[in-house]
Amino acid sequence: MPEDNKPAPRFRTIEQAATELNIGQPLIRALLKNGELRGFQLGGRNIWRIGADGLRNYIDDAYRKTAERIAAVDLGETPTEEA
Repeated sequence: MPEDNKPAPRFRTIEQAATELNIGQPLIRALLKNGELRGFQLGGRNIWRIGADGLRNYIDDAYRKTAERIAAVDLGETPTEEA
C-alpha cells in the first residue's frame, strides 16, 4: 500500500498524542491518570495507548468547556471549574 494511502493509526502512543495536541508527555500522562483523556495500559510497564476517538473526545470536551467559560464571562458570571 502506498504511504499516501495509508490509513491513520487507530491508537496513539503517549509521544504521538503529545505531538498531536502540542503539549508535553507529562501532561498526557497526567490527563490519563485523572481520567480527562481516555486510554488504556498495556502490560505492567507503563505502556499506554490512546485511541483516535479518545483524542477527538478530549478535544471536543475542551472546546465545549472553553465555550462555556467564555459564555459565563460574557454573562458576567464567575466561571467555575468542573471536577
